Amino acid sequence: MTKKTMLVTRPLPQSVLDACAQKFEATFRDADRGLTEAEAAEALGAYDIILCTLGDRFTAQAFAQAGEIRCGLLANFGVGYNHIDADAARAAGVAVSNTPGAVTDATADIGLTLLLATARRAGEGERLVRAGAWTGWAPTQMLGAHVTGKTVGIVGMGRIGQAVAKRCALGFDMQVLYHSRSSKAVPLPAMQVGDLEELMSSADFVVVTVPATPETKHLISRDMLSVMKPGGILINISRGDVVDETALIEALEAGRIGGAGLDVYENEPQVPERLRRLDNAVLLPHLGTAALEVREAMGRMALDNACAFVKDQAPPNLVN
Repeated sequence: MTKKTMLVTRPLPQSVLDACAQKFEATFRDADRGLTEAEAAEALGAYDIILCTLGDRFTAQAFAQAGEIRCGLLANFGVGYNHIDADAARAAGVAVSNTPGAVTDATADIGLTLLLATARRAGEGERLVRAGAWTGWAPTQMLGAHVTGKTVGIVGMGRIGQAVAKRCALGFDMQVLYHSRSSKAVPLPAMQVGDLEELMSSADFVVVTVPATPETKHLISRDMLSVMKPGGILINISRGDVVDETALIEALEAGRIGGAGLDVYENEPQVPERLRRLDNAVLLPHLGTAALEVREAMGRMALDNACAFVKDQAPPNLVN
């Protein structure tokens, strides 16, 4: 039987590429940037399946420009798929899948990395040491915020939110508050807060884990930031546009909140110079799932979705 064609839009771990080549007539794009809108449109007409990821611009315009669409599945490498216009894909008869389970623990780990690093001023301290400016230990040097026993507010209580809550509650004896669209059966001590403003004003640390949707764009707005505690710390491990980045920068510059730890940005990979200048911000280059075994697991999950699709079975992680 003739193999279906697949485009893999970005370099992936070699074991994933080898598996794709075994299962499909695969084309591997050797470029470390996403598909442009025009390239996405062309790919939709040229391949049966596209294994795509963050940065590939499968916009409504890309679908409109594609003409006759050959692609039946966008097998997304990653849990977030806001780079794909899901409505346009559905209208064009293109299914979309993602890789949710594989990313949970790694993303939660990065959330705690950012929480600790921001609270204890680790980034600022490392820059001090590297610059040769550290003059030695002193009782009042670089005093940060204590973490153990404090209150964490989690915005979004899906898989990743619950994994963050588990680490905070069991690892750091933190009181856990959460805000979620629906009631969740959370297997640890945690209190659901119905009002986001109440959560933002009550927590010492706010960790954002909601998916990026039109409804969550700028969910963490200027008004929400304004009610945070003066020493409150915001952690974003969801998507950049969930937070009003300009309002966050202004709050950090004015010292209205204690700090921010960010793994994602509103216009990646561009990070505003004003944000990069701030010592009270810890900035990571979207490292949420950047561990080899995690990326391999994501690749296997994306491939499983593709293999199910070509067998006329429902992909295990179909989102559209």
